[in-house]
Amino acid sequence: MTSDTPAPFGIDPAVATAARIYDYWLGGHDNFAADRIAALKITEAAPEAPLLARQNRAFLGRAVGYLAADAGITQFLDLGTGLPTRGNVHEIAQRVNPGSRVVYVDNDPMVAAHSRALKTGAGVAVVHADLRDPDAILAKPDTRRLIDFSAPVAILFVAVLHFISDTDGPHAIARRYLDAAPPGSCLVISHVTSDPSRQTAADVAAVYAGTANPATPRTRARIAAFFDCLDMIEPGLVPVPQWRPGQPGQHDPGKGWLIGGIGRKPA
Repeated sequence: MTSDTPAPFGIDPAVATAARIYDYWLGGHDNFAADRIAALKITEAAPEAPLLARQNRAFLGRAVGYLAADAGITQFLDLGTGLPTRGNVHEIAQRVNPGSRVVYVDNDPMVAAHSRALKTGAGVAVVHADLRDPDAILAKPDTRRLIDFSAPVAILFVAVLHFISDTDGPHAIARRYLDAAPPGSCLVISHVTSDPSRQTAADVAAVYAGTANPATPRTRARIAAFFDCLDMIEPGLVPVPQWRPGQPGQHDPGKGWLIGGIGRKPA
């Protein structure tokens, strides 16, 4: 989508969004000039940002594959799903088990429009809502239709919780979704950490402050707190390329901006 392409109704192309910046880094076309400008400013502060976007997408694929194949989970609540691309959650899960069910949730109108067009088929629904309102999302007809909360469910917050401010209480929000899920359910999180360099994290956050989605990078300890009272799946909370990689590779600790993991709710 180019800057002279008319924007869909309700979408302001002059204000960058996290979803469209991410789409640009992944080589997508659902972004505008404002998104590309913001993305370039971020890469000036953190040149590895486009690589991290791809690594995060790969982490999502491996996490969903593990949950569907090894953990036996067949229902997924994907919160802050972002713009659709290759390897969406339902495609990976239904490849393992065709009966898998997925509810995608996002409050970005462009995400909602594109997702409804592309994420179709049996066992898939798209909910246009704000993940900061768990009770409303859990009560949505599509959520109740596809997710059986008496059976284990995977709750996905992939590269989204750093867009929830401390004021909004991200830990309490995540806990509310977990409280609705039975033992055996899993929480999947990837999150930007400020640990490699507080200054760089601040520089990146300053760019996001001028977008529709201000960012709040957190320390590893604050990210680990999302998994309190959960049993961590090996290898625990690690930089996303180190979470069960398909093949060994080298990792630069100074570029470990995005860490992720899976926790299981115990009995």
